[in-house]
Amino acid sequence: MKKIILFVLTTYSLIANSLPQRIETTIKSIHGNSIQLAQNVSAGMSGLIVHDYGNGLSAITHSVISTKNGKVKILPYTAILHENIPTVKTEAKVNDKVILGNFYNNALLIAPDARSYSNITKKFNKAWIHPDAYALQFMSEERSEISLESLQKFARNNQVGLVLIATKTELLILDPLSKKFLGQKAIKGTATEAMKPFFSRFEHMDVSTFGFSDIKLKDYYKAIQDLKH
Repeated sequence: MKKIILFVLTTYSLIANSLPQRIETTIKSIHGNSIQLAQNVSAGMSGLIVHDYGNGLSAITHSVISTKNGKVKILPYTAILHENIPTVKTEAKVNDKVILGNFYNNALLIAPDARSYSNITKKFNKAWIHPDAYALQFMSEERSEISLESLQKFARNNQVGLVLIATKTELLILDPLSKKFLGQKAIKGTATEAMKPFFSRFEHMDVSTFGFSDIKLKDYYKAIQDLKH
């Protein structure tokens, strides 16, 4: 009995950790705009640089996106914008902490139907952001199909680190902040017929039905195929 329980727990752990994980490392060297990390990481991961000022005080100074060979592209940190909060102007320095995938525990699944959504979310231990939230933004923007720009905007506003997108045979893994696909996993049993533009609990996402718009929603699988190219 103990062996069975151990096997189940081990299997669950493997499933839970089979998606990209948060990585903490440091800056090893800086040469102009090129920043080398202390360890190699996959390309396309978004993250942050944190500077330690001492006396228990630290702050996020920059955003980053990993490129290749353990290097990152540095960007301004824009997650918190408020006129009463001063902008941190500290330059990136050697030994600064770099956190990649800082929001990777927060995930959004784009799926063709309710059954696929339920089956996939049960397989991974994530804090799932329901697609209803993204559907509200999608409808307000009067879009005809999912786009990387739309997903990036949603991710920035809702601290979403990963977007998983179900096709008929694969689960695409997207970092929405970098707009880079990090990989894919084989899946079975997704719907042959899909909701337009994706699964949500809104029965009428096609606003053209009510005469509010001339925009026609694109077929789910065709939109996902276009998203990959």
